[in-house]
Amino acid sequence: MYDPTDPRSTLASTSAPARAVPADAPIAAPTYTEFDGPPQTDDERHGSTWVVRGQNFLLTRSRLTAGQTLERTDQEHEYVVLLTSDDARVEVTAGAESASVAGVALVVVPPGPSTVRATADTEVVRLFDHRTADVAALAMNAADYAEPHARVAPLEPWPEPAGGDRLRVYRPGEVPDEPGRFGRIFRTRAFMINFLDPFDGPRPRNKLSPHHHDDFQQCSLAVTGRFEHHIRTPWTTDMDQWRPDEHTVVGSPSVAVIPPPTVHTTRACGEGRNQLIDIFSPPREDFSAKGWVLNAADYPAAVQVTS
Repeated sequence: MYDPTDPRSTLASTSAPARAVPADAPIAAPTYTEFDGPPQTDDERHGSTWVVRGQNFLLTRSRLTAGQTLERTDQEHEYVVLLTSDDARVEVTAGAESASVAGVALVVVPPGPSTVRATADTEVVRLFDHRTADVAALAMNAADYAEPHARVAPLEPWPEPAGGDRLRVYRPGEVPDEPGRFGRIFRTRAFMINFLDPFDGPRPRNKLSPHHHDDFQQCSLAVTGRFEHHIRTPWTTDMDQWRPDEHTVVGSPSVAVIPPPTVHTTRACGEGRNQLIDIFSPPREDFSAKGWVLNAADYPAAVQVTS
């Protein structure tokens, strides 16, 4: 259910889920991470790094001082670097390519050896898919995914990028507003990343957007402000699986992992600037079909989707 002013109200309605799931398949619990515990890795060369995961994605948050580096020596698949603040400064090197990146940005790093070096004190978020086993093993919630969650669609990577694998830098702040478009969305083979428009002050209580996803998880990364995640778990035939509604307030930075098919909506509730980045793996077909993906020329949609 979307407010009529929400661009998502124009999405085509879906029928039955593409995958058959038993009616009594467990519905996973939502999880929230505010990175207030000890980091998973911490040393003078690489800074402090926290790792949290979902079914198909791994998210790392690193706090670096100038000169500290994040290195991947044998990376089999591309990954994503997110810079979420205006004062972020890094140098990204991948093979023979390098790029100096300042401010809010999304960097796609190709397979192979790579380095992210902070040129000022900076927080760096990276996204890997679940196939990056060494990062997956570090996740603070790795035990939650010892077995796949039956209701989450598996990751099937989308087509290879046009022109092959290479370092790509996207700057959401350079994209002008466009009526009818939802956020600023970028796509890779494994991810869809949406830089949502910020709220200055609390979101109106009568403009919320309760909805559900049939078979994909949502990762909501809070980068500034405070948010209240409202989540309702549908009843299954097994009463022991029922849960009370959740109304969980988190600060920034934080990650909420919202499982299917829970009904959910999030309300910005901080007094200043509040901004979320929504992350999906695999990419969403419905958003792609609307033509909302800003780098669709670089990353083709799956065959069944027309942009």
